[in-house]
Amino acid sequence: MAFHDIRFPATISFGSQGGPERLTEIVTLANGFEERNTPWEHSRRRYDAGFGLRSLEDVDALLAFFEARRGQLHAFRWKDWSDYKSCGANQLIGMLDQELGYGDGVKTAFQITKTYRSGDQSYLRPITKPVAGTVLVAIAGDPKLDGVEYSIDHASGLISFTTPPDINALVTVGYEFDVPARFDTDRLQTSVASFRAGEVPNVPIVEVRL
Repeated sequence: MAFHDIRFPATISFGSQGGPERLTEIVTLANGFEERNTPWEHSRRRYDAGFGLRSLEDVDALLAFFEARRGQLHAFRWKDWSDYKSCGANQLIGMLDQELGYGDGVKTAFQITKTYRSGDQSYLRPITKPVAGTVLVAIAGDPKLDGVEYSIDHASGLISFTTPPDINALVTVGYEFDVPARFDTDRLQTSVASFRAGEVPNVPIVEVRL
């Protein structure tokens, strides 16, 4: 098993359905109260790519991609069109979109993350597959130059600065990102006749943790 650094056809994923899932264990006590817990720190996303198939050319592309990944064996990049950048859906990416932390004069490596906020609660999601050419980095609001002042590991989402950010200097970033994913089946069932009749095949995709 391996990760293939290639994106699932974006024209197909554009019409897909899916989103995050959580695992919550609920125990109802004798008095009617509940105890709720989760073994998962992070959510896991699931999609159905079948809804994105619009033509027989899309079916050809899907079959080729499926065979090249050996079904469930190898993971790949998936563009989640409902959540693929550091800012809001109708906003442009900016270098101040997400805060990664403050410098201490020693630390040079910062993990790209995305924060989801609602009220006084928040969730910090690690971003491990930033899209090359989209990442904007700043320290204390001062833009930094990729390849000169910092480098990005696009396989892990780790930003490494050539010089440690100063003490209390805020590191911020803007970016597009993909979801590491795999097929959640080793079998695809397609039919030209059924497809032309408007029937949509089931093509399950699931996020993987690397």
